[in-house]
Amino acid sequence: MTQHVLGTGISAKPGKPDLSEFARNLDRAQAFGVDTIELPIFDLDLVVGGRIRRDQLEALKAICAGRDVIYTVHGPLAINFFDAPFRSQRHFEILQASLEISAELGAVHYVMHSGLVGVAQNDGIEEAYARQREWLARAGDIAQQHHIILCVENLFGGYEGKIHTASPSRLARELAVVGHSHVMATLDFSHAHLNLSFTGGDLVSECAALAPFAKHLHMHDSFGRQDDIWMFTQGERLAYGHGDLHLPVGWGNIPWEALMESCVFPKGVVFNIELQDRYWHVGQECVDATRALAAKARTALAAAA
Repeated sequence: MTQHVLGTGISAKPGKPDLSEFARNLDRAQAFGVDTIELPIFDLDLVVGGRIRRDQLEALKAICAGRDVIYTVHGPLAINFFDAPFRSQRHFEILQASLEISAELGAVHYVMHSGLVGVAQNDGIEEAYARQREWLARAGDIAQQHHIILCVENLFGGYEGKIHTASPSRLARELAVVGHSHVMATLDFSHAHLNLSFTGGDLVSECAALAPFAKHLHMHDSFGRQDDIWMFTQGERLAYGHGDLHLPVGWGNIPWEALMESCVFPKGVVFNIELQDRYWHVGQECVDATRALAAKARTALAAAA
């Protein structure tokens, strides 16, 4: 581990809605010897109609208290500032509530998704980007008040080509324009791999473009193949290597060594593993492989606080 990497971690599993399994899930994550744990607040029933469910949050805080780990948070996946403008305020209200929850949990990073929109004329796409920049700047102010870094995650569109989302390099350009100290990126390498499989481009150079903003990394493997064949089981998808498989690091064909050589991350970057449930039996192997990559990571000596 380099001194400029905050830690290697893993996303905890939500478990039952009453949180009766969550302490055990955190125990299981901690048993891997991780430095950080990502809390899946998008699926813990913490917000109802835009309002924080205070009793659920207090129960979660009690479960999380006293553990020797650093917390990060993944917020609701549905927050989308590329959505129709009449829903922007609703998305922002959910984001505000989620940031408040994250602050009470003591999280240092909050992960949200970049925008998704149906393919349209260029003017419509650019309008969506402008709208997202405006709302991200506002969100950055809220994040700063709560001493949290808001980390915007790159996604991938559908294989049919009907969904537009930012490539890693485009997301980097957008964040540069936003120019907010508390609005950074989550670089999901597998998402980048899948997105480029039908938009074209070089994975290493695309990831290297986003890396200077990537305070947070999502580590999982895939083959960059769109899930464009009907399959009956997840095991069949594994056999074909199709889709966003969330495989253990090293099981797919992401060029991890080349990425670590080419990417320069901000100081305090987190290497967080997102592992599909069926592969947790090799979780320690994945954590060890990810920690080895983190030890090779290149980081800037000075980065946004």
